Amino acid sequence: MVSKSVIFLGSKPVGYECLAWLIQQQDAMNFEITGVLTQARKEFGGVSDLNELATENAIPVYTDPDTMPECDILYSVQYHKILKKEHIDKARLMAVNLHMAPLPEYRGSNQFSFAIIDEKKEFGTTIHKIDPRIDHGDILFQHRFPIPDNCWVGDLYNQTVDISVSLFKATLPRLLHEDCKAIPQEILIAKYGTSLHYRNEMDSLKIIDLDWDKEKTERYIRATSMPGFEPPYCIIDGRKIYFSTKH
Repeated sequence: MVSKSVIFLGSKPVGYECLAWLIQQQDAMNFEITGVLTQARKEFGGVSDLNELATENAIPVYTDPDTMPECDILYSVQYHKILKKEHIDKARLMAVNLHMAPLPEYRGSNQFSFAIIDEKKEFGTTIHKIDPRIDHGDILFQHRFPIPDNCWVGDLYNQTVDISVSLFKATLPRLLHEDCKAIPQEILIAKYGTSLHYRNEMDSLKIIDLDWDKEKTERYIRATSMPGFEPPYCIIDGRKIYFSTKH
């Protein structure tokens, strides 16, 4: 059987963990990682240098999707750029993305915060085909799980990372053998609804209105208190007064 070529695009600790595992599976699953694209940045979970990991394992690192070669499978895990059609078309068999949220409910960014704000009882993680739109591609695999009562955003994030990595590992053999059924998101919208959120929305979510009732105030604080990032705040006399949280 001819070995398949895989280009991995990713960042953050979850991307590092997936790439590290992927490197270990190349011989056993008969594929080769022929390129990595990433972004060097510090996360609240620490520094996870995918560039260094790739270099240590003699995997070429490309700085831009325009420069990456063709491959059989393009796999994105928390990659920071939106891929254009010409980038997606470089994958001969499949271009897929691990999106750490249930689809079609939460496309885009800040999904953990909005799930808490929306008082959702269920969350999830999804592997889907990539198309030029943001998180609109057909669903290939998905794992849903209950959101604990009074959940904080950091806890929901950590739980989703763990489940996402498990889903990544469990489904890779089926992806390599193209043994997966694609489900269009459109047929699920009537059941689950849909939304698309952008990174800059978090700026306004962090502002706590002192006229809100206790429940809403507490819910927004839980939804926006992410370790390593600016905490939620109220504005008094033109000054930001931050909420200090311990839980």
